[in-house]
Amino acid sequence: MMIASRLKHHLEAQGLPFGTVRHPYTATSAECAESAHVPGDHLAKSVLIHMEEGPVLAVLPSNQTVDLHALQSMMDRRLGLAPEYELNQVFDDCDPGAAPCVGQAYHVPTVIDDRLTGLDKVWFEAGDHKTLVEMKGNDFDTLMKDAKHGSFCIMH
Repeated sequence: MMIASRLKHHLEAQGLPFGTVRHPYTATSAECAESAHVPGDHLAKSVLIHMEEGPVLAVLPSNQTVDLHALQSMMDRRLGLAPEYELNQVFDDCDPGAAPCVGQAYHVPTVIDDRLTGLDKVWFEAGDHKTLVEMKGNDFDTLMKDAKHGSFCIMH
């Protein structure tokens, strides 16, 4: 698949430069960072969060875990992890478990952890388990400018 069609269209529409990095199949973000030889704190992973109003996409470094209590306080909403079927419905042009962190491409509100801001480079899932999108950090910051920013993760 390489890069999911909606993600590719959105990135091209933003006019921001990006590249792709191929790597052997991986099932987890930790394996992905290792396999692609990228630092885990620069690999953005996505966690779909379920709220009564609809899903929201939490974006955080791959070497971190969502602190649901902190996110709940930040969003001032009751929330929980979205079930897998909801993830598959939202990201229907992606392989299961390979959701890109660009919620805007999928019309999903996004919240991003501050640890991913101001980096030199950022990588994220392209929609399959073998491809990452690579961007300069300032381009990634521009891409994520409409996301809500905060601190909501803990080291795992």
